[in-house]
Amino acid sequence: MTTQEQFQKLVDTILTYNPGADIPQIRAAFEFAEQSHQGQKRKSGEPYIIHPLAVAQIVAEELRLDSESIQAALLHDCIEDTPATYDQLAKQFSPTIADLVEGVSKLTRIQYATKEDEQMENLRKMLIAMSKDIRVILIKISDRLHNMRTMEYQSLDKQKQKSLETMEIYAPISHRLGMQRIKWELEDLSLKYLDPVGYNEIVSKLDAKRQEYDEFMKKTQAQIDQRLNELEIKHIIYGRMKHPYSIYRKMFSQNKSLDEIFDLFAFRVIVDTVGDCYNVLGVIHDIYKPILGRFKDYIGTPKPNGYQSLHTTVMGADGIPFEVQIRTQEMHEIAEYGVAAHWKYKQSGQGAGTEGKYEWVRRLLENQEGADAEDYIRSLKVDMFADEVFVFTPNGDVQNLPAGATPIDFAYAIHSAVGNHMTGAKVNNRIVTFDHVLQNGDIVEILTSKSAKGPSRDWMKIAKSNEARSKIRQWFKKEKREENIANGRASFEAELKHCGILMKDVTDPENLPSLLKKVSFGSLDEMYAAIGYGGFSAQKAVARMQGELQRIAKQHQTEKAAAAALAAPAEKPAEQAPRSAEPKRIKSEQGIIVEGLDNCLVKFSKCCTPVPGDEIIGFITRGYGVSVHRADCPNASPERRNAPDQKDRWIKVSWGSDTNENYPTSLEVVCKDRANLLLDISAALSTTNTFVLGIQSRSTTDEFAMIRLDIRIRDAQHLKTVMNKLNQISGVLKVNRPAG
Repeated sequence: MTTQEQFQKLVDTILTYNPGADIPQIRAAFEFAEQSHQGQKRKSGEPYIIHPLAVAQIVAEELRLDSESIQAALLHDCIEDTPATYDQLAKQFSPTIADLVEGVSKLTRIQYATKEDEQMENLRKMLIAMSKDIRVILIKISDRLHNMRTMEYQSLDKQKQKSLETMEIYAPISHRLGMQRIKWELEDLSLKYLDPVGYNEIVSKLDAKRQEYDEFMKKTQAQIDQRLNELEIKHIIYGRMKHPYSIYRKMFSQNKSLDEIFDLFAFRVIVDTVGDCYNVLGVIHDIYKPILGRFKDYIGTPKPNGYQSLHTTVMGADGIPFEVQIRTQEMHEIAEYGVAAHWKYKQSGQGAGTEGKYEWVRRLLENQEGADAEDYIRSLKVDMFADEVFVFTPNGDVQNLPAGATPIDFAYAIHSAVGNHMTGAKVNNRIVTFDHVLQNGDIVEILTSKSAKGPSRDWMKIAKSNEARSKIRQWFKKEKREENIANGRASFEAELKHCGILMKDVTDPENLPSLLKKVSFGSLDEMYAAIGYGGFSAQKAVARMQGELQRIAKQHQTEKAAAAALAAPAEKPAEQAPRSAEPKRIKSEQGIIVEGLDNCLVKFSKCCTPVPGDEIIGFITRGYGVSVHRADCPNASPERRNAPDQKDRWIKVSWGSDTNENYPTSLEVVCKDRANLLLDISAALSTTNTFVLGIQSRSTTDEFAMIRLDIRIRDAQHLKTVMNKLNQISGVLKVNRPAG
């Protein structure tokens, strides 16, 4: 067939479904492409123009797209492989057609380097994100289909590489867009080159049994056809065998032979209305015995890509199972042509918007009220990944970054060391500034140097990703400690001055430990460093210290007043003063007042972990100060307290007014074991603002669970709230405080 005859066939195909197509413009595109590709040959030896013509034929025959899509298909290799430019196409045809051709060219340039699932998912998402107009993807899939149909002229390596790309990228995208016929053909053609032995084995076995299978299908089709005619249900019926890749996948995944494949045969019944679909289903189940668990209603609940049909598997008269798919003509068009068919029909909106992560396909196919064919196709945009940008490393790996990302985000996404030693960046082989905004499909190369000074503080404002900002902060924290301390101290002192607080009040040895505890740092230098690298703010530090300084000042006033009150009856001789009038200790250690002892080391016993509000007693240890126990602790039982060798070591202790912010304690939870139990316990602790030090759990053979919680508690009231909250959880039987 000459190129002119092939072009005429294309025109005839277009006019069958789109009589209003712009044939003069389509002819102009064909002539421009023929002229541009003049002298170029394909690997088969044919003139190159044969390929664009074949792609346009697929776009028309398989997908039935609009005039612009046909023109773009004819021109799709012009920017890539000929001297023709974007501006030329925009001027001679239209900016839209030039955009479509450029979009296809961009997708053609992509190299697919790795095969990991996540990488492939990113590539598929990126291809769709790059195609601002869905027609770009449709033309690219048609281009790949023709290349696969003529793959025998390529080298073995090229055959395997292109087939793997097709299987992992283009077939899944065709499936997502609902284009089942093209998906099946892409899979079969890929399998032919990826596993020629497996493919040929299946094809030869099918050919060997072709006569037997054909007779079974004719007989079954005639039975169904006759019954539906008797019931005067208008219909079209035809049978088909599963395609080779589908059989191959089942044979290998389920380790079955061809004879064991359950639904090797499928019949399709196409009717006029949804009501007829369900009527036909009843007829099929009346003629043949349905196989339990093999019925699916995709009309009531469509697949995420818009597919609708009734599927049932039944047992034929010869004991051979087969599948029957029942659908309306509209459903059939959508199942066969997917996205490309939707401009012909109005959506009913069934199942819209609830299909999970592939919901974008449903949104992509939203009804365009009153839109004609070309308007609808033109309006199909893909904005589902607008908040993400997909770019390449020079090796072809895809990096997924937030929209608006810069080379700084890219560098730190690769590795901290790459970001820290970055001196510049190239995008698509051109040097760019650090704040250059990356676009989908960009190839990004980071320039590094061992003598690089490291990130600048300005990078924090340029970086868009939290990961990059966090890694920059880490670098400043580690590498610039002295500088951070100096900068942090300056910021802190300026904030103190602003709030009218003197530095000497902060550095006072009596105040400093409790102030540092308030800001959760071990020393002032640690706090200055954190302020310097941006991990903590001077405002927050001063605000927390201000409250603590006010509390200390109030406490000093209370102490002075108490001392003055006790000193008032001074005329009484000291020896006559009763013991009860001795000055009572107000200052405490860790919130504990020890009777009769000053500056005494205090520790809380781990056996009963007391908290403010508990009744307590102290035990004088050898060399470790006073150990504080709960009064109900078995280790502080009356027998022990009155034992002759320990009697003198038990001492009275009480809680002071200056207790710590929190105290470690433990709880034991006994519960019926169930799923999500720990999750509910964690949620209860979170809602009561309880800091968790550790959780240990063990299950018993009788389906009970014992959980030990190590937590920090402010006081007895806080503890009571936590225990009440835990007791309310479903399955919790008892909450105890362990002791002894």
